Amino acid sequence: MFRSKASNEPQATEADASSRSSRGLSRDLGADRAATRARLRAVARARRRYGRLLLALPLLLVVIVDVRIRGDRLLDLSGKHVASYLGAMAESAALWGLLLFAASARRGAARWVAALLFVLLATLSLGGQLYFHRQYATYLNLDATLFGTSLSASLFGQLRADGENFLRSVLPPLLLAIALVWLGRRVVRPGRTAWARAARLAAPAVVVAAFVLPCSYRTVQASTPDVIYFHAIGGLIKELVGVQTTAQVRPGLRTPPALPPVAPAPGPRRNVLFILTESVRADAACSARADVDGADGAPGACPGTPRIDAAAPDRLPLTQMRSNASTTAIGLSVLWSGLQPIATREELHTAPLVFDYADAAGFDSAYWTSHHMMFANSRLYVQDLPVSHQCGATELDPLADIDLGADDRLLSAHVRSELLSLREPFLAVAHFGNTHVPYLVDPAEAPFQPALESKAPDDNDAYHNFYRNAVYRQDAAIAELIRFVRSSPVGERTVIVFTSDHGEAFREHGQLGHTGSILEEEIRVPGWVDAPPGTLTAAEEGALRAARDEPVFHTDVAPTLLDLMGLWDEPALAGYRAAMVGHSLLRPSPGPAALALTNCTGIWGCAFKNWGMMRGNMKLESRAWDTAWHCYDVLADPREQRDLGPAACGDLPRLADAIYGGPAGSVDVPVHLRDLAARPRRD
Repeated sequence: MFRSKASNEPQATEADASSRSSRGLSRDLGADRAATRARLRAVARARRRYGRLLLALPLLLVVIVDVRIRGDRLLDLSGKHVASYLGAMAESAALWGLLLFAASARRGAARWVAALLFVLLATLSLGGQLYFHRQYATYLNLDATLFGTSLSASLFGQLRADGENFLRSVLPPLLLAIALVWLGRRVVRPGRTAWARAARLAAPAVVVAAFVLPCSYRTVQASTPDVIYFHAIGGLIKELVGVQTTAQVRPGLRTPPALPPVAPAPGPRRNVLFILTESVRADAACSARADVDGADGAPGACPGTPRIDAAAPDRLPLTQMRSNASTTAIGLSVLWSGLQPIATREELHTAPLVFDYADAAGFDSAYWTSHHMMFANSRLYVQDLPVSHQCGATELDPLADIDLGADDRLLSAHVRSELLSLREPFLAVAHFGNTHVPYLVDPAEAPFQPALESKAPDDNDAYHNFYRNAVYRQDAAIAELIRFVRSSPVGERTVIVFTSDHGEAFREHGQLGHTGSILEEEIRVPGWVDAPPGTLTAAEEGALRAARDEPVFHTDVAPTLLDLMGLWDEPALAGYRAAMVGHSLLRPSPGPAALALTNCTGIWGCAFKNWGMMRGNMKLESRAWDTAWHCYDVLADPREQRDLGPAACGDLPRLADAIYGGPAGSVDVPVHLRDLAARPRRD
């Protein structure tokens, strides 16, 4: 009995132990599961917490970059501009947050689309703005895209010219965007909740909204750089899906030939300062000295430019100077190359400019301008000039207006600060711009009254006075530069050449502004040469005096500049000289030549067709609504009120028909532009 009982006791003990072990294991497993659930909940909370932070990180990075670039300007924001910037931050946060959220999904093809959009848009908007700001000291905005609407040509031309620096700008945002998507898929990992589905559906709508919502983008730029970028591209897209016109033709990257070294011809050693202004018509300035009887006004009176008049009293006037177009881009190409505006795009982009000739002859050179380099691809056209000194509007003032450019007084001061550092002999160009619409006026010095900014037809005279006040303000900046040169150590060896790129219309023939026609108000401009004693030979001075009241053109300026540098007779340049239709004004005139006048060219497309020709004082002209040529004698009829009929212009109608195909209103595409389309383009 006792043995049996004793033999059963161990069995009972083992069973009890097994039961207790099972209960303990269950408790341990339950505890582990509870701990695991707690850890998962903690991880989920951490993911939600850090996921929100990750989704907000793109906005934080955008603002940090913006502060690094222009923090001082952001601190100056106040009032509505602060509100505008906060609104842009909200837009930026929604865009990047929703895109990154959608890209972080666990599965599905939509996450790859969102990821691609996130990476691509971040790279282009931030990298593009970084690069653009380094080039122009301002962000790419709508104005820049519309004034440089040949976007593909501009972009690829810029990449060819400066691809390495562009890649340096876009590579960090590209890598950072990829890293954010990678982190998002490990931290955010949105589930299938209704909120998550709604967020993913909202992402495309926010992307579209980014391209159409308005923002502060001009002078103050009270928006984040990404928002400014999307607004600019959205505006460009709207422009491009509209009616396509040749108005989208803009200057591109130049590819001039390498010129052989040349030596200036024996003669006076002289520096050349070419002062070029903007939109100043002939009757707004005094080409001739005001206290001398002449065509520019009554004795003793120079109301428009009295300080220039006093600063260059011995200048040799060119009272019948005319541009060959009323567009700045065309005017520069003509003034600097000597080619006619009807030269093909390839010819205008491959021809040497006066800077290239100066460099080949060992001249130092400079190009200073208050114009904005964002305007119409200007940077591409001038970025490779062989100059030792160069500046644009945003180097003078980072907040410069795209139309007005920087204050001309800043340009005058900048030129004065650098001019004496040029090595002699030099060719320097100072290009002023505040007389471009909308015109920069000093109310404290505005003698022409009444003056209004209103463009209403009934206010035309007052608006014209407003423009004249802008010319008067610019007069002080240019006169200060002239006085500085004449009082400097280089003054006695420096010849100053002055003109304007084109004129400005005030409804004399219905149009306002410029680029609309080749009528006198838009192409007749001031012109003069101021040469200290000994800088011109007697024959050269005699030729200039003989040209005083003769029709001369901007096609004569490049030959004259080359002659001033002693290069006009250089045999090595004969081939390039042959392409120039003008003549040096330092030499006797060979007689009037038939010259093309147009604002519709391979370097600039006109909003509507206008073109013609001129020989001496006879002008042939036509605009888009004309089906016949008009002929004017501009000396006998300077207001062009009496159309003499095409026959009065001799063979000009025949020559013009050969170039353009006929009057502007009778031709869809002029002959010279049809030829242009068939030629390969380098830019």
